[in-house]
Amino acid sequence: MSSPPCPCGGGAFAGCCGRFLDGGAEPATPEQLMRSRYSAYALGRAEWLRDTWHASTRPATLDLDGTTRWLGLSIKAAAQTSPEWGTVEFVARWRAAGPGDGAGRAHRLHERSRFVKDGGRWYYVDGDLFDQG
Repeated sequence: MSSPPCPCGGGAFAGCCGRFLDGGAEPATPEQLMRSRYSAYALGRAEWLRDTWHASTRPATLDLDGTTRWLGLSIKAAAQTSPEWGTVEFVARWRAAGPGDGAGRAHRLHERSRFVKDGGRWYYVDGDLFDQG
């Protein structure tokens, strides 16, 4: 039986983000961590998101309401600026399924995220949003 496609667009789920979300492997690069975090959002895996958010910026709670449908991820640039720091610029497309402003309409999130390697493991720190226009 073949693995379904990975939400991040990087191939089969088992060989892409599944090995991190389900298999206990650790992302070796900031881009791998970014892709796995996108997949976690798409699959409603809040525990992975919290576990990969650096303690210095991790929110106290994380509520994935289940009304967001993630439509695709595009990596614009990825760089490891030192052994401990990296950035990933990406565009994530999504659609809100619930009631309210923007429901049913496609949206995009364009961000340059910062990652830090702490204790031998990569973590998401924060990011700068680009104009969402």
